[in-house]
This record gives sequence, C-alpha cells and structure tokens, in this order.
Amino acid sequence: MIASILSELGPWNWMVLGFVLLAAEIVVPGVFLLWIGIAALLTGALSLQLWSVEIWSWQLQVLVFLLLSLAAVLIGKRLMDRTADEETDQPLLNRRAEQLVGRTAILEEPIANGFGRVRLGDTTWRVEGPDLPAGSRVRVTGTRDAQLLVEADTK
Repeated sequence: MIASILSELGPWNWMVLGFVLLAAEIVVPGVFLLWIGIAALLTGALSLQLWSVEIWSWQLQVLVFLLLSLAAVLIGKRLMDRTADEETDQPLLNRRAEQLVGRTAILEEPIANGFGRVRLGDTTWRVEGPDLPAGSRVRVTGTRDAQLLVEADTK
C-alpha cells in the first residue's frame, strides 16, 4: 500500500517529506529539521524538473538530498552563528546571577568555611565569601557557576 502511494506521488514524495520535516520543526523546535526540510523541498523541485530524465534514479535523488542537507545545515549554522554574535541591548538577559552583581542583601545562613546562603527576591542563593554571621549585610561582587561571590557591605 505505501509503495503504491509513493510510486503514484512520484517527484512529490520529496515535497511531502519536506513539509513533514518543516511541520516537525514547529512541533519539536531546535532549528535542525528546518534545514533538512529545505533540502527535501529543493530535491523535490529538482525532481519535478528532472523526473523524465533517465539518469534521475532514486539513488541519485537520495544522494542529491544528502548533499543538499549537508549544504543547508552548514549554511544554516553559519547564519545562526552570525546572528548569535550580534550586540544586544540586554546583554544580561537569561543570566540571573550576573544581574545581581552590585546588589546588597542580608545573609540568611552564616558564611562558614567560605559558603553560606542569602535571599534575593524570591530565590535563595548559595554565596561564597569571607566567614560572616547570619544577618550580616553583604554586597554581590561577582558570580561563579550558579553561586554568588560576596563581600561584607560596610555602608
């Protein structure tokens, strides 16, 4: 049954595959199936033009699809890398810990052996700094991984 459907569709098989891959990209985003879907659509466009040519066998079609997929993925990667390096007006977006540098807070747990806890907003953060008792005022000076670097606030 499937073989008869595929043979009846002819060059449109590639178009159907391309649209299925593009639809899958919408459902499972990741910007990867997009480029393969584009390659399938291009292979379908070539198939529509070359379907009656004797050399245009299914083996050659698959080879063209693989080459176009590789080229599309490489071009897509280059395009995505170019847009990732652009300057933004919000460089700390999605960098919550770095957004807290310069803020002051009160220690909830004492800093003992270099580590303690502080509450900033609705989150409790692990902090690293000089040993201080609970209730001490600290200033965030930097970040390391998911913890804040603090020092005693003298103000």
